[in-house]
Amino acid sequence: MRNNRKLIYLSLLSAMGIVLGLFESMIPLPVAIPGARLGLSNMVVLVTIVSIGYKEGFIVSIFKTVLLALVTGAVSSFFFSFAGAILSTIAMVLSHKFLRKYLSLIGISEIGSFFHNLGQVLVASFIMKTTAIFAYLPILVILGIFTGFFVGLASIYITNNTNLAKLRG
Repeated sequence: MRNNRKLIYLSLLSAMGIVLGLFESMIPLPVAIPGARLGLSNMVVLVTIVSIGYKEGFIVSIFKTVLLALVTGAVSSFFFSFAGAILSTIAMVLSHKFLRKYLSLIGISEIGSFFHNLGQVLVASFIMKTTAIFAYLPILVILGIFTGFFVGLASIYITNNTNLAKLRG
């Protein structure tokens, strides 16, 4: 019964990630920077990592990314999103595992934001066969500071006001 309950919660969290991803794709940003997004769906991944577990965080991250690409039809941006999601999830898991005594969820989210941007730029560099694209990374990182702060702050609120931790283990 417990495994079924966990599976249902992971499915719901993945669905929330997809809905947040769709919602953020409809929000026009005040600056036209390719690849820049609010990262609202990463909140679901961070909450899953902290509340349920590391493996489950990866599951939600992968499902969210793959299904969001299928739902939006943005197959061309899938590789950018997938690389960013995987690197971000790895960084947040390692940060939570080893640095949670020193960092709040805001700090862990900031690290995740940086690695998400790094993953996108690495894929762009590979596809374009140039390292010149790394000049774009500081712009994404600066924007990521603000979005990472918001995602971390919202994740603190969510984890303090839900009972997802009972699914851990």
